[in-house]
Amino acid sequence: MRDIKSLKPLIEKEFSESIEKVSIIKLVDLFVEYAYAVGASDIHIEPAKDTLRLRYRIDGLLYDSFKDTPVKKELHQEVVSRIKVLAGLRTDEHLTPQDGRFRVNIEEAGDVDVRVSIIPTYYGENVIMRVLAETQTFDLETFGFSPDDLKKIKEAIAKPYGMILANGPTGSGKTTLLYTILKSLNKPEISIITIEDPIEYSLEGTTQIQTDSAVGLTFATGLRSILRQDPNIIMVGEIRDEETASISVNAALTGHLLLSTLHTNDAATTFPRLLDMGVPTFLVASTVNVAVSQRLVRKLCQSCKVERKLSRNEIASLHELIPELDPALQFYSPKGCAECNNSGYRGRIAIHEVLEVKDSIRALIMNRASAQDIKDQAVKDGMTTMVEDALVKAGKGLTSIEEILRVVHE
Repeated sequence: MRDIKSLKPLIEKEFSESIEKVSIIKLVDLFVEYAYAVGASDIHIEPAKDTLRLRYRIDGLLYDSFKDTPVKKELHQEVVSRIKVLAGLRTDEHLTPQDGRFRVNIEEAGDVDVRVSIIPTYYGENVIMRVLAETQTFDLETFGFSPDDLKKIKEAIAKPYGMILANGPTGSGKTTLLYTILKSLNKPEISIITIEDPIEYSLEGTTQIQTDSAVGLTFATGLRSILRQDPNIIMVGEIRDEETASISVNAALTGHLLLSTLHTNDAATTFPRLLDMGVPTFLVASTVNVAVSQRLVRKLCQSCKVERKLSRNEIASLHELIPELDPALQFYSPKGCAECNNSGYRGRIAIHEVLEVKDSIRALIMNRASAQDIKDQAVKDGMTTMVEDALVKAGKGLTSIEEILRVVHE
């Protein structure tokens, strides 16, 4: 596979050619190959008044990788048309949003799935291409869980029924976590059915359903049908309304292991959120096995990270967050080198909090306790908060204090 140094000049060369000489087929393939080479999750193709802007999301942040090379606006429609052809979309439709996907074969890397979203804007159609990583490279042991948290997860997924909920904002790796859990549970004697919007990855040995509002196939209606398909394990892409929440909880109560996601800020808020959706307290208390909240932080480049001396104020602030923080922990800062493209970071790692639902938590749920009360009790029961998990990882040189503050906002 070609590296970044060889790919960038090839793309810039295509940009510099006259419109008649540019190979649009080659150019779109190069966009995807470059994304794969730099580890980008998304490619942004954004039309402006006179130019075309190309940006890559690397480790959660957008980079204008070709800002020094002006891109002709004339290329825009040609590139969009090529992407539409690859994704099986209508090339004559320019005023309606369209979604699709296609697959590109990269030498030595194999097939790479690309999910496409196209939407009309003032200066033309905006294209976002998500380059989907293969979940086969992930397993629970390498997902970044502490030994205690990993044990809680494994105990929860070993149960034949109940709910496992992954929480966090968009882009925090919730779906990847659920796929990783499904991969560990995927056996010939077990039936796994998922309903998603959209289907992120293809998982062999499972039945995957794509929602389609145009024909009335929503999470709720699809979930009702799934329950008649004799599944052992069900994954619902997201619990976003009262109907889906109610059916999900009842499915978990009647002998199914159900995995799903919620948009909450921490693990403890899971329970008030479900109660707000109208799920009875006794059902929430008796069905949720574990709630996992997570974020993704950038990993420090191990080739150029430098030791960092904390100021007295910083040390005092950290001790307020974690009174028992080991004072011997050594923290590091990013520097930047050729290997990390001078960013100081390379790759990302998850930080977690895993809330195991014990009897003490169930009692609080039954009494409609606040999220803060539930969190306080979980900490007493041994839960490591996300900030604590992040600082432990920072102390191991995996990430920086600055990155933790950027992501967690605390």
